[in-house]
Amino acid sequence: MGQEFTKVELYGANNDGTPVRYTVADGASISKGTLLQLTDPRTASRGDGAERQWAGVASMDKLANDGSTSISCWTNGVFDATASGTITTGDAVAGAAGAVVSAIKRAITGASGANIIGYALETATDGEIINFKLDL
Repeated sequence: MGQEFTKVELYGANNDGTPVRYTVADGASISKGTLLQLTDPRTASRGDGAERQWAGVASMDKLANDGSTSISCWTNGVFDATASGTITTGDAVAGAAGAVVSAIKRAITGASGANIIGYALETATDGEIINFKLDL
């Protein structure tokens, strides 16, 4: 699957994934499909898989030092992701550990709602690729 989430279907009023625009560092290099974390002030950056508040999934490529300081993130749709651990259909899911988050895990009970990125649409074992509903 590579290092990115794979878009399956986008939702929203225009079936555009309800994109939200965030500030991003000019020096950042981000691939389309990367799960981005939210930092202050309203800035998106590559997630590290820890318990984070998530901005969304990058809807575009961002080249380092291209002069751009904003990026659009999908917040609503169905995506493929690799399961980290066992996940059951309907489980709330969060980003899994890794320098580039491309996997999901069952959300920790009691975790902040901001850590949850969506809900599993399929049951999976560790390493299996499944659909999940991105809902940020």
